Amino acid sequence: MKIENNILKYYLRNVYFITGTAYAGKSTMVKMLAEKYDMVFCGENYFTEVTDKVADPAIQPDLCYIKSLTDFKDFVTRSPEEYNRWIYGTGREAAGFEIAELISLSRDKKVIVDTNIPLDVLKEISDYNHIAIMLSPQSMSVERFFDRSDPEKQFILSVIDSCENSDEVMENYRKGLALINSKEHYEEFLNSGFFTLVREDNGKDTRDEVCEKLAKHFGLK
Repeated sequence: MKIENNILKYYLRNVYFITGTAYAGKSTMVKMLAEKYDMVFCGENYFTEVTDKVADPAIQPDLCYIKSLTDFKDFVTRSPEEYNRWIYGTGREAAGFEIAELISLSRDKKVIVDTNIPLDVLKEISDYNHIAIMLSPQSMSVERFFDRSDPEKQFILSVIDSCENSDEVMENYRKGLALINSKEHYEEFLNSGFFTLVREDNGKDTRDEVCEKLAKHFGLK
């Protein structure tokens, strides 16, 4: 069964998407917009409760990878190339779960979502003024990846620290982050034609300013 894109676009008319690179401020903006404009908040990995139950290794092998692990050290010691492939693979496999969940959540209320739905899919299921891209310099997305306190990233850091050759493992993991946030991926986002905000590495607190720009773009004001 295939649901046509014009049908999906109609049912997703109350959903506003933010995507982009790591450490660009996506999570912060989704939270701020949800609070300020009384929207349903969908942070990173908001759909995993369903994928944990439903994902099938034969259909969604990348989404099922974590469940197949016997030692999480295998996760952090993969090659940078495989880590990069897996990240974008999970985003594509998760798109269907995200769309189904967002249709359910947005029937009676606006939703703001931190998403990894691929750009080509977003172009088909939503409109320009419902999508925003946030980008950060590669140096920020790689070097500051573990500066945040969210449990997932701190767990990964603890696994790396538990490895005998932790410095080498960290170097390998950062190479994977660099590929995920590579110039090629950055340029794909930048040249996608969507509304784009680029975070500058100047130490200034621009959260309110960025929130205002996103709210204007989304037509929330």
